[in-house]
Amino acid sequence: MARAQGARSQLAAAFETTYGTAPATGFMQMPFASASLGAEQPLLASELLGYGRDPLAPIKDAVTADGNITVPLDAEVFGFWLKAAFGAPTTTGTTNKTHTFKSGSWSLPSMAIEVAMPEIPRFAMYTGCVLDQFSIAMQRSGLLTADVKLVAQGESVATATAAGTPTAYALQRFGHFNGAIKRNGTALGHIVSADLTYANNVERIETIRNDGRIDGADPSIAALTGKIDVRFADTTLMDQALNGTAASLEFSWVISANVSLTITAHAVYLPRPRVEIQGPQGIQASFDWQAAHDSVAGQMCTVVLKNAVASY
Repeated sequence: MARAQGARSQLAAAFETTYGTAPATGFMQMPFASASLGAEQPLLASELLGYGRDPLAPIKDAVTADGNITVPLDAEVFGFWLKAAFGAPTTTGTTNKTHTFKSGSWSLPSMAIEVAMPEIPRFAMYTGCVLDQFSIAMQRSGLLTADVKLVAQGESVATATAAGTPTAYALQRFGHFNGAIKRNGTALGHIVSADLTYANNVERIETIRNDGRIDGADPSIAALTGKIDVRFADTTLMDQALNGTAASLEFSWVISANVSLTITAHAVYLPRPRVEIQGPQGIQASFDWQAAHDSVAGQMCTVVLKNAVASY
């Protein structure tokens, strides 16, 4: 008897033409490290009295389909998730392509994602998937990944795949050693670690339906936030926090001139942090930053991905 193993699991995804309807073709094989995407339907305990101490049978509640997927930060596949987060990019270039994603779109594409456990066999198709947020952490070493949070309409389980034979991207991962952070175009030193989260703050449209599913998932006010841990060696960030002024922060990963990823928060505001002395070791300060719309750039965030992919 076969037993499910994560090593044999597969994940395929495609963008939908109609919300909640999986396309017949166009699925891409998606590398992932872990996935909690799934549907659950809780039971409601009976509140009725008069039948003794033993409770009556419970009834089913509404279906909730959502979860997280941990994906590699790479030069090609991550463009798929960026399209889900921001909408379709503007693509320029001939052989080497430059894909520019911008925040602020009122309409986001939905996806169909199939999570396969072929040894059971169990092929779970999640339709109407909308990207709620993604998070990236920067540090000195380790594997570089992004956590993607999704809101789905529902789950359909079958014993055969509906994704066909997915097309695979060429996987070219970025590493932490490829990363750098700039403030107003100048390299920012003394950074111990940093993280950023872009959130669409998706709102579930919970209407009355006989299948318990949602009607849609609409993006609300977006947010770009993060945290920077720095060795306290100068007052550049502290002065900005005290003055209440904005500065741009650029997070980049570069493999070559034609393969790179740059995330720019155009107007970042810093809070005034507490600076603590906790012993003889070096002193650090943490800044929980927030980004806002920048009138000059025309948006809060711009992401530029350079690779060989023709389009997303």
